[in-house]
Amino acid sequence: MVKPYRVFVKALLLFLLANLLFGLWEAPRLGRLSAYNALFPGRPRFPFGESPREAYNFSLFDLDAMFASHEISARKPEGEFRVVVIGDSSVWGTLLRPEDTLTGQLNALAAREKSRARFYNLGYPTLSLTKDLMILERAREYDPDLVIWLVTLEAFPRDKQLAVPLVQNNPREALSAVMRYRLAPDGGRLEQPNLWKRTIIGRRKDLADLVRLQVYGILWAATGIDQVYPEDYRRAQIDLEPDSLFHGQEQLTREDLVFEALANSQKELGETPLLVVNEPILISNGRNSDIRYNFYYPRQVYDQYRAWLGEEARQSGYAYIDAWDLVPMDEFTNSAIHLDRQGTARLAELVGKAALKYVR
Repeated sequence: MVKPYRVFVKALLLFLLANLLFGLWEAPRLGRLSAYNALFPGRPRFPFGESPREAYNFSLFDLDAMFASHEISARKPEGEFRVVVIGDSSVWGTLLRPEDTLTGQLNALAAREKSRARFYNLGYPTLSLTKDLMILERAREYDPDLVIWLVTLEAFPRDKQLAVPLVQNNPREALSAVMRYRLAPDGGRLEQPNLWKRTIIGRRKDLADLVRLQVYGILWAATGIDQVYPEDYRRAQIDLEPDSLFHGQEQLTREDLVFEALANSQKELGETPLLVVNEPILISNGRNSDIRYNFYYPRQVYDQYRAWLGEEARQSGYAYIDAWDLVPMDEFTNSAIHLDRQGTARLAELVGKAALKYVR
């Protein structure tokens, strides 16, 4: 006769054993199991957002799942000149539909020019060069022929490198990037997950997110919607505070910024060329615009950063475009670095001309 309590105890022990083995097993990469690029197309940009029921999209921090859901994970077509574009939310395309983002417009330009180039949007919201390097490390697995990296001063401070969620939630990958690209971030800690957090129970939210990503993929594939596009939103700030400080400092030194990330990236990429673009910023003409260009940047500090960045590019030998003042104030949306469709078109034309020269 079967005794229910014995069945229960055995089941409980098996469940606990499975949890223990799951936690002890080194990095079970379940995120690589995906219906994207198989049952439905890959996404043109990484999953990101806070309104999944409206946008069929949400933020998660599993790099495997992020890449598996992206169109870059499909087999590379023969003859394709693959260009990966990395950076922040301005590259990802806040408030822009996929076809209106920088990569969307670059691909349209390549099609008009009958070029073999195909541009992939690997931008991800939040500002940190370390976050970009983590994504670049994964992108190298997909055989890029050119890397375009859009940067802005707010991503350079050493004290910001480890503070963003994608870095904090991927300590192993972050540490690998710090070591490989010989960075020296200042402040912050990377905490490795303990055994409990690696178990099925400890990772239950992560595992549920992997399932949700597949479900929302079906809805995204049917609608093409991956972001909420409000009819009205707060425009980028024009009237500014009479404050000349940046991260609490009146002046910066080169050592305050992780310029080594760019030079060391070019070395690690080897024969794959790197094109660095200092992305456009809003230049305000409002109150206290004689002190600050915008919400992010005091004029004196930003001008010094630009001078250093130009010098670093000349010394290190990577290609460089300084597009900081390319876009007029009225072509920014809700941030001093977010461009509207027209502003993005200006940038795509400039970057596209430089990028297509690399196509062999």
